[in-house]
Amino acid sequence: MALCRSIYRDYRRYIATDERWYETLFLCQGFWAGCLYRVARAVCQPLRTRWLRRPLGLFFAVLQLIMEIVAGISISPQCEIGDGLYIGHFGNIIFPAHGRLGRNCNVSQGVTLGLAGRGANRGAPAIGDRVYIGPNAIVVGKITVGHDAKICAGAVVTPPIPPCAVVMGNPARVISYQGSFDDITYDGMESDPDRMAAIMSDVQSRAGAAAEVLAS
Repeated sequence: MALCRSIYRDYRRYIATDERWYETLFLCQGFWAGCLYRVARAVCQPLRTRWLRRPLGLFFAVLQLIMEIVAGISISPQCEIGDGLYIGHFGNIIFPAHGRLGRNCNVSQGVTLGLAGRGANRGAPAIGDRVYIGPNAIVVGKITVGHDAKICAGAVVTPPIPPCAVVMGNPARVISYQGSFDDITYDGMESDPDRMAAIMSDVQSRAGAAAEVLAS
């Protein structure tokens, strides 16, 4: 079942980062918020009959409000989130409707993915796979953040971010292309072909840059 698979993969992210099973299940507000999001999306999204969808939507909206009060985490069921979500801390975390977060991403406390723009340019961010978003970072607008990027603490991101970029500051600027490889841990990462390809690309880029320096 897709719902059970997604929740299990989220759970494994916490275990892979040295959380104990009972800490994840009973003490981790980020995992609770992720589970509520998964269930609400799985139940409400497929429904087409209005008379059933409205009361269920209201029911989950009340649960979401309680979760916001308890954990300070707001995740819209309309937001698209890949398996392996890891929310390391609780408090002031907002995922809007129509946004996207890829597989095996890390989200820290105080993170906001926000709607911005006007007309055709209005929208929410589309975050790639294996992206690390540091504490109090803000990512807004109809932009794309590439796979394996790292957004440092306190960064304010409004332009698109290329794959493997490390950005910091307000406004955010690219400081390197070392990626999030040291910040993301998940089952099977050493054999994940997408991650390995990104690492190899990073190594080749560094080798090319070193060769240019030696040749100059």
